[in-house]
Amino acid sequence: MSSSAAPSPSHDDHEKHDHGEGTAADPCAGPARGLWSVDEHLADILATVSPLEPIELQLLDAQGCVLVEDVAVPAALPPFDNSSMDGYAVRVADVAGATEEFPAVLTVIGDVAAGAGGLPEVGPGQAARIMTGAPLPPGAEAVVPVEWTDGGTGGGAATGMTAASAAPEGSAGEVRVHRSAEAGAHVRRAGSDVRAGELALAAGTVLGPPQIGLLAAIGRGTVMVRPRPRVVVLSTGSELVQPGEALGEGQIHDSNSFALAAAARDAGALAYRVGAVADDAESLRATIEDQLIRADLLVTTGGVSVGAYDVVKEALSADGQVDFRKLAMQPGKPQGFGAVGAEQIPLLALPGNPVSSYVSFELFVRPAIRALMGVEDLHRPRVRALLAADGPVSSPAGRRQFLRGTYDREAGTVTPVGGAGSHLIAALAHADCLLVVPEETESVAPGTELEVVLLG
Repeated sequence: MSSSAAPSPSHDDHEKHDHGEGTAADPCAGPARGLWSVDEHLADILATVSPLEPIELQLLDAQGCVLVEDVAVPAALPPFDNSSMDGYAVRVADVAGATEEFPAVLTVIGDVAAGAGGLPEVGPGQAARIMTGAPLPPGAEAVVPVEWTDGGTGGGAATGMTAASAAPEGSAGEVRVHRSAEAGAHVRRAGSDVRAGELALAAGTVLGPPQIGLLAAIGRGTVMVRPRPRVVVLSTGSELVQPGEALGEGQIHDSNSFALAAAARDAGALAYRVGAVADDAESLRATIEDQLIRADLLVTTGGVSVGAYDVVKEALSADGQVDFRKLAMQPGKPQGFGAVGAEQIPLLALPGNPVSSYVSFELFVRPAIRALMGVEDLHRPRVRALLAADGPVSSPAGRRQFLRGTYDREAGTVTPVGGAGSHLIAALAHADCLLVVPEETESVAPGTELEVVLLG
């Protein structure tokens, strides 16, 4: 039930004793104990969790959400031919053969700024000074960058002026062009990004910054999405103290609620962390009741074993809404899952040891969050890698073990980090993957190929 790097003397011992969290093979493990497999428990969760109903959101509010509609392009992007450079809009024939020694001398008939209307028409021997993003004026076929010119003169200004300080709008002037240009040079053609009627984004797309930018560019102010799930995380234990506060005798800092709230955000949810709840069933029930108004998913940590102060099990098992079960896995054997409140909000009760709670989150809570979001890819990526270790790695019989490790992509190897203890949060902080040892395997020799769950 504790949630720090050091196990709680009153809560961690019975969890390890009853569930093998820190031991080797459990001789009582197996069908006679009614153990659920990891896959059965996950399937039970995913069969219960449904994607949230779509809502219409403003673009920035939709970041991280999943699109539920195909979005078509209403008008071409860009909607008109425009300049990709500051320079001069010219006719190709007027600058053909232009060189430093023999520049083309053109009359500047005016300026074209971004957003300009009433465009001047460029005729033979003429040019219009143009800014990046400004529409290509009629008659012009290309843009020559200001660096290819003398900067333009006009209104008595000296040769060599920059584009920013050249002749004012409407004034007469000249520009000397030192290089030729082909038709379409430095011009962004209308529809060169997307054309009207094309698919901009397909339903199922997760909206990140580039997608939000595209929606804005095609004129969408709102969009229909499945909202980000609201996940409430709370830890239990009278021994828990908030980080930053001084520890009293027998107390530890609450780390689980911070780690799991961060993990929920990483999965795409809006996370709300509740301060640690003391070991009192009535207090826990009241806290959960208060949190239901802002929760699409509730996650508790600690209090799911068989000790005298396992408050989550005591508070939630009486009415049968939450089923507490034992899984054939290490760490994380004790688990709880059900639905609470009038709206039947899903609740996942995780063990209290920090490694157990985090591994359980990755295996069960993260997929549930992704399912609520409506994404197709619920799981972390998995690869196969060769075990790199000084000696064989042991695993309890009948348990699927999840060891922490570091993955070397180039070498195709994975190295265990720390031991199997479910309190070793420092080792977890240095891991970027989980090594999966199958239930039927009790010893893994170096060089053996294992499945690896990538966390980064």
